[in-house]
Amino acid sequence: MRLLVTGGAGYVGSVCAQVLLESGHEVVVVDDLSTGNRDLVPAGAEFVEGDIAELAPSLLGSGAPFDGVLHFAAMSLVGESVEYPEKYWFGNVVKSLQLIEAMRNAGVPRLVFSSTAATYGEPEVTPITEDMPTRPTNPYGASKLAIDHAITSYAVAHGLAATSLRYFNVAGAYGGLGENRVIETHLIPLVLQVALGYREQIAVFGTDWPTKDGTAVRDYIHIRDLAEAHMLALQSSEAGKHRIYNLGSGEGFSVREVIAACEEVVGKPIKAVDSPRRPGDPAVLIASSERAMTELGWKPQHTSLHEIVSDAWEFLRDLGDRAHAAR
Repeated sequence: MRLLVTGGAGYVGSVCAQVLLESGHEVVVVDDLSTGNRDLVPAGAEFVEGDIAELAPSLLGSGAPFDGVLHFAAMSLVGESVEYPEKYWFGNVVKSLQLIEAMRNAGVPRLVFSSTAATYGEPEVTPITEDMPTRPTNPYGASKLAIDHAITSYAVAHGLAATSLRYFNVAGAYGGLGENRVIETHLIPLVLQVALGYREQIAVFGTDWPTKDGTAVRDYIHIRDLAEAHMLALQSSEAGKHRIYNLGSGEGFSVREVIAACEEVVGKPIKAVDSPRRPGDPAVLIASSERAMTELGWKPQHTSLHEIVSDAWEFLRDLGDRAHAAR
């Protein structure tokens, strides 16, 4: 298939583009590089720099036809979305609608959308299933949910074959591609940055949660397993249907367990400082991926926390070595 990957210079988009290429697909990556990195675009993919909403009509409507779009391009900082909601409603919702409308006009039949567990807000029970109420607590989650609603209407009215994948905590690295953001908010890379000397310490937000060790528990999914789910979603999509799947390992690890795993991998202590809870943080977030396993035939293969951390560590350490050598 000939596929357009938006946001393919970012962490998740680049790895998914790499796996698509390895499976024999033709890949065109579009990214404005506002948060992406040109070096993350996989070799073998055609790269077009620019705004997807502006480029989509000409890209999709001319030349060889596209068989599908994998839409990763988005703004994704929760705190920023609270401070500047207008950036998220326009950057995520309006631009996604422009992309989907360009797909309709060009007759592109398939869409896989990068959604998020933030659409659920603070769940009352875990593991979280797809039929639970969606009550996002920030504009980021709300913007992603709004796109999900729009996709559903396009599938019903125009026959779009669409799948939304709601990720939990993605981590790890694959094929020399990994997580390297200017503004980092995810626990595993933050802890590893302390090990590399880029940060003095890692803050543990809350030590009195009703969990096994008092720290918050989260579900971590390896980036390679996530990419495989995108492949399966693309291949099994059905015209006129919009399917939604949660993606996680189904197992929860506490903040202290993550720090301990990082210490084991890097072979030295990592300084952690106990801090107050952050408002809005739930104690436990674990996904139920039963629907994805049953309907897509997806089965995560890389669920070991040690493997996830080891892959992330190898990527970040090699990245630091390359930066040092370039000085």
